[in-house]
Amino acid sequence: MRYSIWALAISAGLAACAAPDAPSAHVWQTLSGEPPLVIAHRGANGELPEHTIEAYTLAIEQGADIIEPDLVLTSDGVFVVRHDRYLADSTDIADHPEFADRRRIEGGRDDWWVDDFTLAEIRTLRARQVRAGRPTEFDGLYMIPTFEDVLDLAAAHGVATEPEVKSPSQFIAAGLDPLPELVRILRLRGLDTADAPIAIQCFEPDFLARLNGEIDTPLLMLVFQMQELEPDLDPLIPTVALEDMIAFADGVGPYKALLVDGNGMDTGFIARAHALGLPVHPWTFRDDDPVGDGADIETELRRIYDLGADAVFTDFPATAVRVRDAMAAE
Repeated sequence: MRYSIWALAISAGLAACAAPDAPSAHVWQTLSGEPPLVIAHRGANGELPEHTIEAYTLAIEQGADIIEPDLVLTSDGVFVVRHDRYLADSTDIADHPEFADRRRIEGGRDDWWVDDFTLAEIRTLRARQVRAGRPTEFDGLYMIPTFEDVLDLAAAHGVATEPEVKSPSQFIAAGLDPLPELVRILRLRGLDTADAPIAIQCFEPDFLARLNGEIDTPLLMLVFQMQELEPDLDPLIPTVALEDMIAFADGVGPYKALLVDGNGMDTGFIARAHALGLPVHPWTFRDDDPVGDGADIETELRRIYDLGADAVFTDFPATAVRVRDAMAAE
């Protein structure tokens, strides 16, 4: 198992977990024994449009330890930061008549696709709020950053990053393999080592296995339940078994319903992962999206922290930091 950022006491964020004049009395069940890390999922996107420098900066100001960019490739092979290959939801591309003829149907979706555009063209777009009920007054103000823009921001503020490579098999099918460009950037910046302040995540095990052979950067296998797609499957079985992923991954990022069932009870997932030496980074915790058993966000975060989650992905970093700080002082 590689040395990884999850075992570090990341200095900037974790100092805030203790009361100002006394050490924390709380006993954490994380692998490292340190307080859990707060990962700003797409930045502080509960308040600002996701995957923008402004949303990441706000998350850092709110105390996030790690910022999470999702990576997609332009037609000229540059990583830009978007959650999806399609662009209509998260950008103002529909307001650009010069791109009207680029709209096309793929996989049943009629949209604009990032790999049909150059970086220069993507730079003309502006970000929009994606989730209903969240502030929209910042729509149309912020540019679409590149991966390297986000790495520059993280380095300037001394925080870690946890980028997700989105749908690599789809980009490979389009003639754009993300791996060489990712490896180039990581090597250029000295982020290809086991102790680098970064971890690469992906839902595709084949891509992580390939990447594992190229660099020593920590890798996180993302897993979810197939119950929504295949109702006959056991909802507590992840898409990739923990025992299988230890061959190429250094941690696991599970859908949070794999950790706590519909009655709010522990499934034992975190304990099983920890027994294999895998840190656990569940996703996604949202103040405005209650869970099935009716728990509010503070209750949900407290029980996940109590179970030993090593980090949490959240759209509202300030809330996750506040709950963690309160627990540390107890």
